[in-house]
Amino acid sequence: MKAWIWIVIALAVAFTLLVPMQLRVIGAGERGVVLTWGRVEEVIWQEGIHFKKPFSQKVKKMNVRVLKTEVEIGAASKDLQEVSATIALNYHLDALAVNTLYQRVGRDFDNVIISPAIQEVTKATTAKFTAEELITSRQEVKDDIKLALVERLSGFDILVDEFAIVNFNFSEQFNAAIEAKQTAAQNAIKAERDLTRIRVEANQTIARAEAEAKSQILQAQAQAESLKLQRAVLTKDLIQLRAIEKWDGKMPTYTGGPVPFLDLLNK
Repeated sequence: MKAWIWIVIALAVAFTLLVPMQLRVIGAGERGVVLTWGRVEEVIWQEGIHFKKPFSQKVKKMNVRVLKTEVEIGAASKDLQEVSATIALNYHLDALAVNTLYQRVGRDFDNVIISPAIQEVTKATTAKFTAEELITSRQEVKDDIKLALVERLSGFDILVDEFAIVNFNFSEQFNAAIEAKQTAAQNAIKAERDLTRIRVEANQTIARAEAEAKSQILQAQAQAESLKLQRAVLTKDLIQLRAIEKWDGKMPTYTGGPVPFLDLLNK
């Protein structure tokens, strides 16, 4: 009787110890890849608590949240300028195909698939553009790289969320050439503005001179008209003065009309 008691106790203890060892919790943002005797099963465990078969099964957790990786790249442009870039990629695993990805690649997919793909695609894309175009057409370069990565990684059930070129760096010689070109362009713009300003100022000077000349002409015309009037008035007064100076004080004798002298004075 006592032996059976000990057997029941032993079984209870074994059950208590072994059962928790066979429970697996799949957390939020995770999926479970089930392996039975090393073979990947088609079933994928969703979030929650699962019971695995003892001894024969193992469970590999796969993170299906959005992940980020950054890659430093050295490449060359179409015109053979050295280019270095930092590429940032946000991606996530296809939650419905994590078992296939694990079977093909395992869990080191970042180093095995993603980083090499970024390296290869970026180098191939930058080789299509000149160094100057990599600067002026950066959005087009970004779109081309992203499109190529989407196509490449989707074949491994890895989905691209966002892609960014953190920076493009060039050689010191190229940077100096770009700076010189920008300086020349700025100087050309300044020279054009200065020329426009000079033209405007010259036109303003001409306008002022023309206005001043017209003003002087009008003033001269006004003065001439004034002198003309003054001469007319002075001539009339001068005639009367000369007549008075020559008069001897005697009234002239005249019959049949006004006295010419008096009439002259009244004019």
